[in-house]
Amino acid sequence: MSLGAKVAANLPFLRRYARALSGSQTTGDTFVRATLEAILADQELKDSLGDGGRVPLYRAFNKIWSSAYLDVSDQDDSVGEHEAAARNRLSRVTPLNRQALLLTTLEDFSVEQASEVMDLPVAEVENLVQEAVAEIDREQSTRVLIIEDEPLISMQLEDLVRSLGHDINGTAATRTQAQEIIAGEMPGLVLADIQLADGSSGLDAVEDILAIDSVPVIFITAYPERLLTGDRPEPTYLVTKPFQESTVRAAISQALFFGTSRPMS
Repeated sequence: MSLGAKVAANLPFLRRYARALSGSQTTGDTFVRATLEAILADQELKDSLGDGGRVPLYRAFNKIWSSAYLDVSDQDDSVGEHEAAARNRLSRVTPLNRQALLLTTLEDFSVEQASEVMDLPVAEVENLVQEAVAEIDREQSTRVLIIEDEPLISMQLEDLVRSLGHDINGTAATRTQAQEIIAGEMPGLVLADIQLADGSSGLDAVEDILAIDSVPVIFITAYPERLLTGDRPEPTYLVTKPFQESTVRAAISQALFFGTSRPMS
């Protein structure tokens, strides 16, 4: 397999990481595109990709991210309200601890691999992860809607949400049930599967919610490839089943950090 094919195979996951890190599909994709352009223009950077594995690709991305993220808010005045809000938030922080947390949870890198990606000592990455976890414990609580048709997974998510200090807005196994819940009260965060009990779509259920208000949405699905095609707008936050609770915890923290989002647009 050629280097280009190997990079392409890892590209959807790099895009997932970039969007979660930036809180914005547009901003995340901008950095991924800049990374690819830099690789094409710099033979040394291209050579650093080695066998085309994920670590060197993410390391190349990190070099672009670390050198340029403070300027992203000035690139485009035509972005929507959420994009502008995410970029404004991004410009006021140095999210190294969140980067370390996302690398070791959402992307399932070891601490050693994350240290290579971030070009930091292992001990420093470990400290950054601990800082990010401590931030999660201090976050303001919200009400969470869980759209999930598997009872055991729904209960697991309920327990996790409550352990983080949040309340349950409701649980729904179908699009209709989700509509009934939001008719009574809108959630502050949504955790949604794609394929629901009666054959209805979690994507449609989320669209119903976003038609009323803009709230953060995290898709938790066994079918990530259905949302990582590049053929349609993709979610900002995407967790793959079976999941580690630490991965969901990190995604919740990042979604609430950036506030409202419209992951399907």
